[in-house]
Amino acid sequence: MKGMKIRDWPLISSEINETYRIFTVRKDRAQSPRNGNIYDFVVLDTLPWVNIIPLTSENEVLLIRQYRHGIRSVTLEIPGGLVEKGEPPETAALRELREETGYDARREDLISLGQILPNPAIQNNVCHTFLVRNIYPAGEQNMDEKEDIVTQLVPLEKIPALIKEGTISHSLVVVAFYRLFLEYLPHASD
Repeated sequence: MKGMKIRDWPLISSEINETYRIFTVRKDRAQSPRNGNIYDFVVLDTLPWVNIIPLTSENEVLLIRQYRHGIRSVTLEIPGGLVEKGEPPETAALRELREETGYDARREDLISLGQILPNPAIQNNVCHTFLVRNIYPAGEQNMDEKEDIVTQLVPLEKIPALIKEGTISHSLVVVAFYRLFLEYLPHASD
């Protein structure tokens, strides 16, 4: 096995099993290039996502608290959501910021921190992560019917401790801050 080259699995068939509001459940059949056997795989087919780390001019992060049905508990996160079909990720990031927090920013204050694959074992989407500086209050929140969100300002320097103690535990949020500290603010956590 050591040194063996990993090859793509030829796709035999792909069919949609069920469609929901935010994703489609797809069943793919693929053939193992190693043993020739054909296997079924379930894939969640969804649009790209965005995550936004919003910073005030005083270097405070605008975090959100919301109930998450998957774990049946409230989490502390950054704003984020789906990129609508045909919408640029940058536009989606600023839209989600306004909807979930009531804050806004100038487009030139939006900085890409790259993209990640949320769970490539079963999902086909990417998550674009952005830092947005100099956010400002711009009105009321405009949440979806199924959202209840409360905002909270936290000094940026306190974020590593909140992650370490598990107060911030959403994996995509932890990765967003990792990208921020490692790639954009490499000396911020020293």
